Amino acid sequence: QVQLVESGGGLVQTGGSLRLSCAASGNILNINTMGWYRQAPGKQRDLVATITRIDSTNYAESVKGRFTISRNNAKNTLYLQMNDLKPEDTAVYYCKAALYYGGVYWGQGTQVTVSS
Repeated sequence: QVQLVESGGGLVQTGGSLRLSCAASGNILNINTMGWYRQAPGKQRDLVATITRIDSTNYAESVKGRFTISRNNAKNTLYLQMNDLKPEDTAVYYCKAALYYGGVYWGQGTQVTVSS
């Protein structure tokens, strides 16, 4: 079992920045890939960015150059630095952890709202 708790969401104006955090606990030694996903009202949950245990990253095209994913394995924490935010970034952001042997866990989500 892995528990994930996101924080750092909030309301920001267009062009602003936010930093999301995801604290992991439990069976953390078996976590391979972690990632951020987001879901806007009435839409499906989409990938934002992922990072492997060896820091290989992948980003959605819509956030490349604006968002940066990172992880601190010593602190068991995943981050998402979001710069130059746009109204279309408004969504609930979820943290995800995938284990080496196939288990997948999600956090409860944190709301990000970008006003125009």
